[in-house]
Amino acid sequence: MKKTKDYDNTFKSLKVKHKRLFITCINEAFNKNYPLNAKVEVLPSEGFIVNQLEDGAKEIEEKDNDFLIRIENDCYLIECQSYDDDSMALRMAEYSFLAARQNATWSQEYAYIKFPHYSVIYLKNSKKTPRKTKVCYEFPDGQKVEYSENNIFLENITKEEIVEKKLFIYIPFYIIRYEKELSTEKNYEKAIEDLEFLYEGMLQWKNNNEITDDELADLSDCVRIVVKHITDGNDIEGEVVGTMGGKVIELASDRIRREVMEEANVKIEEAKAEAEEAKAEAEEAKVEVEEAKAEAEEAKVVAEEAKVVAEEATAEAEKYRRILMENGIEIN
Repeated sequence: MKKTKDYDNTFKSLKVKHKRLFITCINEAFNKNYPLNAKVEVLPSEGFIVNQLEDGAKEIEEKDNDFLIRIENDCYLIECQSYDDDSMALRMAEYSFLAARQNATWSQEYAYIKFPHYSVIYLKNSKKTPRKTKVCYEFPDGQKVEYSENNIFLENITKEEIVEKKLFIYIPFYIIRYEKELSTEKNYEKAIEDLEFLYEGMLQWKNNNEITDDELADLSDCVRIVVKHITDGNDIEGEVVGTMGGKVIELASDRIRREVMEEANVKIEEAKAEAEEAKAEAEEAKVEVEEAKAEAEEAKVVAEEAKVVAEEATAEAEKYRRILMENGIEIN
């Protein structure tokens, strides 16, 4: 079985390409009511913590959360987990502080640090997976501030809830609950039925203009990516992938943009060729103009020379006419 990097990449691809699709999941998780056209901003996810080592040296540790998003004026920190992690609460405390630090305000004597809402989405869970993630801050005077948020167990969310509540982002990961059936190729018919149900729901969202063509295509491709991760090339992979139509090569919107760019590049090359041809013709015309100009200059010189000869001939004729007249010879 491949590593869960495929899950991480799918989540991050949706974060980058289709951030608004997270709005409904945040509404559901935090009891909010943001509209789908609310202003959404993905915030930087990187941060650094300096650790003091035993030998006195300092170690800089990079921290990178899954998803930090601002909707209107509220910030949300979302982590997507496919396995239990005993350090999750500590990580959320670190990520929360680093996220809050980004938007802190302060003066010389006072600092205001507002922490984000947070939640962990567990794609898979076990009996020991906590229902909540709790963080407790204790200050030197003994004052303690404890804060907790509910975790989200994807396997507890039904396909009907996903379609009804438009929980778009959960679509690609829904099929993980059938990991055993799909990997062993046994009793996987229910998985196909559920995928078909979800695909019909996605088509309905598209028909109702709740998602775009690109969003529908990319969600479908993300489902295929997760399916291919689970089936890992076994005999039923094509059948299961087929419920979303086609093979996984790239996200559909990427493919569409690539094809458009390829077509545009062909037209650009054709235009460049035509421009080069026109340039060559212009150069030829320029040469012809220069030659014609040279010939005109030569003709002008010949005309000037002819004019001089004519003037000299006229002067000579006038001279002989005077001589003849002086000798009494009349000229008719």
